Amino acid sequence: MEKANNPFKELEKSPKEVPEHLRKKVLNDIATAKLIADMASLFTCNYKSAIEGVFKTNPEFDI
Repeated sequence: MEKANNPFKELEKSPKEVPEHLRKKVLNDIATAKLIADMASLFTCNYKSAIEGVFKTNPEFDI
């Protein structure tokens, strides 16, 4: 029986340089995804603490 080739080992054999424009596009896409994840976290996970911060009163300004 033939042994199945591992495609990941074949990738290691011939490393090639990635074109600069493609590299920039991938890094830009990753940065965009991270920004979206951070924005989602801001509006979902931290929503409660943001609301509490808005309505928290400061004792120095009590009338």
